Amino acid sequence: MTATALPQIEVYSTLTKAKAPLVTVKPGHVGMYLCGPTVYKPSHIGHMVGPVIFDTVKRHLEYSGWQVTWVVNITDVDDKIIAESAARGTTMAKLAEEMTADYLDNLAALGVTSIDSMPKATEHIGTIITFIEGLVAKGCAYASDGDVYFDVMKDADYGKLTNRSLDQTQGEGGSTADRKRSAADFALWKQAKPGEPAWESPWGPGRPGWHIECSAMSKAILGPHFDIHGGGLDLVFPHHENEIAQSESLHDCPMATFWMHNGLMQAGGAAGKVGGRPRGEADDAAAQAATKISKSTGAEPFKNLLARHRPEAIRMLLLSTHYRSPIHFGEEPLGESARAMEAFERLFTRFQRVAGTSFYALPCRNRAAGDAAVPAAGADGAALRGKFLAAMDDDFNTAIAIATLFDFVRVVNKFIDQHALEAKKPAAELAALDAMMLVLRELTGVLGLFLEEPRAQAGGADEALVGKLMELVIEIRTNARKAKDFATADLVRTKLTEAGIVLEDRPDGTGWSRK
Repeated sequence: MTATALPQIEVYSTLTKAKAPLVTVKPGHVGMYLCGPTVYKPSHIGHMVGPVIFDTVKRHLEYSGWQVTWVVNITDVDDKIIAESAARGTTMAKLAEEMTADYLDNLAALGVTSIDSMPKATEHIGTIITFIEGLVAKGCAYASDGDVYFDVMKDADYGKLTNRSLDQTQGEGGSTADRKRSAADFALWKQAKPGEPAWESPWGPGRPGWHIECSAMSKAILGPHFDIHGGGLDLVFPHHENEIAQSESLHDCPMATFWMHNGLMQAGGAAGKVGGRPRGEADDAAAQAATKISKSTGAEPFKNLLARHRPEAIRMLLLSTHYRSPIHFGEEPLGESARAMEAFERLFTRFQRVAGTSFYALPCRNRAAGDAAVPAAGADGAALRGKFLAAMDDDFNTAIAIATLFDFVRVVNKFIDQHALEAKKPAAELAALDAMMLVLRELTGVLGLFLEEPRAQAGGADEALVGKLMELVIEIRTNARKAKDFATADLVRTKLTEAGIVLEDRPDGTGWSRK
C-alpha cells in the first residue's frame, strides 16, 4: 500500500481537543512515544493499560499500511527508586534492573510485542545534559546552587496543553522554592545529596529531573518533531506540559502533532458488558486520577493477577472501553471478559469441526489484501468488516470494534446453522465459511487477540482431568439416552447446567463448554 493509498484515520489530540486526520511528519511513517514506568516496585494493572492500547494503535496503523516506530522509555533514576533501593538494602541499578524485567515479562504475557525501542534514562545522561545546556544557552533555563530549572516565564505558551494560566500552575515551589525564580519553575537537573547516585555535569554532580528525560530520549530517537505522544491522563500535568515547554523552547517547533491520553484504571464493578453496548469516552483527568488504581492505593503485582486470569481476557477487557475512557477493573469485569472469550473459542472449535481447519492456522491478512478478498465473505461479512474498520479509523475505537466482532461471531454461527454445515459439506458454503473466518482472523489480529492457540496455564493438569471426567459424564448420558432412560439423561444435563456447564448435542456427538 503506497503512501497515497493510505486510508484516512482520525486522531483526537488533547492539545487541540479535537480530531484531525493523521498527517505525519514523514509521509507513510509514524513516530510514536509512550511514557513508560518508573521502575521501583513490581508493575500492576495500571502499568499495562497504555502499552496494550498503543500496541493496538501500532497494530492498526501497520495493518493499514503505515510504518511505525514506537518508543517506550524506562525511568530508572528517580527519588522513588533511590528510596526503595535504600529500604531494600540494594543498589538503585539492581532494583531498576529487577523491576524492568518484571515489567517486560508482564508486557509479553499480554501480547505487547511491537515496541521498537525502550531507552533507559541512565543510558542517555549525556544526551540529557546536552539538552539542558541548550536551554541554558537560549536563556530558557538557569543554574541555581547545583540545580538547573526551567524558567516558565520565558515560555509564552506554558500551560497550553491543560489550558491553565501561569497562576494555576504554581504551587508553593516545594523544598527548593528558595532556589527558584518562580514557584512554577521545574527542575531539569538535581544536585546530588550525599550517598545518592550521581553523574558529573557542568553544574556539579547530580541527576536529571523526570520531565527532561522524556524530552531528550524522544528527540534522540524520533527527532524534535514526531507524530504521536501518548500516556495516561494523569501525566497531562505537569509531566507532558513540562515536556512541551522544554522541547518546543529548545527546538522552536511542535514536539508532537497528536497528544493521545488514555483513561485510567478504576477499581470497581463492570461499566458495561464485554461485547455489548460500547462504553463512552471521557477525558476528565482530575476525576479519573482521584480514584485510579496505583501502587499508593495498594494495587497488587500484575503477576498475581496473571496467576488467576488468562492474559487474553485481561487484554480484551482493556480494549473493551474506548481508550480515552476510564476502565472499571475488578474480578467481576475480568470474569465477564473470560466468558466473552469463550464465545469466540466455541466458534473456533466449531469451525475446525466443520471445515477441518484450525482458526489459529489461518493467515492474518493486511488491509490491502483484505480489501481484495472480502467479497468472498458475503454481504454480512463485508458489512461487519467495514464497521470494524470505520471504528478503528475513528480515533481507534476498540469498544465498537470488539462489539462488532461479537456480531461477527453471531453471523457466522447463524450461517453454519442455516446451511446445516455440521451435517452437510456443500463446497460453495464451505468456501464462504472459510472466507468469513479469514476476515475474523484478520480483524482479531488487529486487536492482538487470538493470535495463538490457548496454552495450558498453572491449572493445566486440573483442566485435563476435568476434560476426561466430562468425556465420561457425556458417555454415561449418551448410553442413558440410547437405553431410553431419559430421566437419567435429563438429570445429567440439569446438574451440569447448575454447575455452569453447557452441553451441545450435534450430529457428530455432544460437546461441552463453560457457561
